[in-house]
Amino acid sequence: MNPSRLTELKRYSLALLCSVLVASCNGSSDGKEESSGVKDLLGMSTLTQTSTDSIFIKNYIEKEAQFKEHADLIYLFYGDRDYNLAWFKDTDLVPQSEKLLTTLTQASKEGLDPKEYKVVDINEMIARYEGLGRKDSARLELQQQIDVALTATYFNYASDFYRGRLNPGNVKKVQWGVRNNKIKLHKALQTILKERESTYPYYEFEALHKGYIDLRDALQKYRELEQKGGWAKVELGNRKSLQKGDTAAAVVALRKRLNPTAQIDANNPKMRLFDERLEAEVKQFQRLHGLDEDGKIGGNTLKTMNVPVEDRIQQIMMNMERWRWIPKRLVPKNLDQKYIWVNIPEYKLYIYEDPSNSPEAERAYKKTMEMNVIVGKTMHSTPIFSDKMEYVVLAPYWNVPNSIVEKEIAPAMLRNPGYLERQNMEIVTKERNPKPISASSIDWGSVTEKNFPYMVRQRPGSKNALGHVKFLFPNEHAVYLHDTPTDQLFSQTQRGFSHGCVRLQRPLDLAKYVLKDMPEWTESRIQSTINGGEEEWITLPKKLQVYLVYFTSWVDEDGNVHFREDIYGHDKKLEQELFS
Repeated sequence: MNPSRLTELKRYSLALLCSVLVASCNGSSDGKEESSGVKDLLGMSTLTQTSTDSIFIKNYIEKEAQFKEHADLIYLFYGDRDYNLAWFKDTDLVPQSEKLLTTLTQASKEGLDPKEYKVVDINEMIARYEGLGRKDSARLELQQQIDVALTATYFNYASDFYRGRLNPGNVKKVQWGVRNNKIKLHKALQTILKERESTYPYYEFEALHKGYIDLRDALQKYRELEQKGGWAKVELGNRKSLQKGDTAAAVVALRKRLNPTAQIDANNPKMRLFDERLEAEVKQFQRLHGLDEDGKIGGNTLKTMNVPVEDRIQQIMMNMERWRWIPKRLVPKNLDQKYIWVNIPEYKLYIYEDPSNSPEAERAYKKTMEMNVIVGKTMHSTPIFSDKMEYVVLAPYWNVPNSIVEKEIAPAMLRNPGYLERQNMEIVTKERNPKPISASSIDWGSVTEKNFPYMVRQRPGSKNALGHVKFLFPNEHAVYLHDTPTDQLFSQTQRGFSHGCVRLQRPLDLAKYVLKDMPEWTESRIQSTINGGEEEWITLPKKLQVYLVYFTSWVDEDGNVHFREDIYGHDKKLEQELFS
């Protein structure tokens, strides 16, 4: 038992004994009369409990399976405070308890279910506690129960809110290799109780990332829309499409779909005309959904427009969950406070930078660059992970993976023995100083990914699949950012064409940005090195944080909500885990 608790109980026992003795001296044969003077002398006019112990905690949380889930955090939290109670000051609850209980009732706005956190009825326990007399010894036990229940409930909620309802590392269906969110929830609770300082808004029960907060606001708006009946379905009837200049009843439905809260007079002939303003609204819709901005209704645009509001609500909630998996500190303290963010379903790369170079405030990051990218096709999906860029390679060789050698190079060589030469490729040994191997010495019909002992590589030059520059952040997936000779593909809206790597629309701009802290690497030197055709590896003086992520919904700087197609089916798998 905790020493302070034992001392408290001894004091109480001593006071009770003295009370009985004094009562006896006063002629009370049953000892029931209390001596308030003795109790006042010992400070026991009001019974108080200042601590608990591990045995009490164990016995209490064993009764509730949902509390046992975070038993390690509960013991850690109370152990750090010598088992002193956390939510009481003397006999009164601290204000933070009320704030926690209010936060729990509002959990739905976070896409969470308030019922999940009502393991016990804490409000009822508090009411009983306050109804007991301050001299009632039963109050001591109930006080401990309330304290542990508040702590356990906080950990249940905070784990979902800050870390996510799912741990992606434990769910095979959910592909997510971004570095772990290592938030220490027992330290967060100490911040809430004002026992430690923190730059993070735990004391406000607030989220850590602006991307999450923006989606949370969007969730509220879409739920309000759902309560009003959602939006109109657009049906074209016998038409295959609608475009500017058309007059039809379907145009009225289109207007209602694009302006679900507006009052539209269906009897007004002007509402049936697909005019220039409506075309602009359609293009805006297409832009926010990653569609071809042709201003026409039909095909993918019609299909996307008729996705129910309920589905969009779930999509927002799934992407809020992904934000909970993002580390609280986007960039480790030992790195420059900037990072590269590739959102795979958006086919975009962004660079964010904190001009103050402070590691503390995530919301201080500002977008400094963006460009279109090409990602992996469905069969060669770009993996989701984070790492640190270490090298820039100018005029790179492309070392062809053995899987491609088996599936593409070997069949091409069987059809045409001159294929490698035409592609400016060569075969070399796998060693520090590779030696050339004759293509004619290889039995291409028996080549497999596992038995091919050499390396096929493409020489630097205009035909090189990596273009003129690549950016390496060594990882188990052998994925990196690089240039490409097929620039025409960037004009496509859907850009899933690679074998998994990320191709860049403006690689030289990225090279200049990444190398800007190395003044010897001027733009002219970069270009002359590329033109020289000799591979050059440049080690960055400081590693650069890189994220390859998968968000199918987000809010832009103007407050517009974006949705994208689930190109790899990750949403579908996450939906099964969260909502089934």
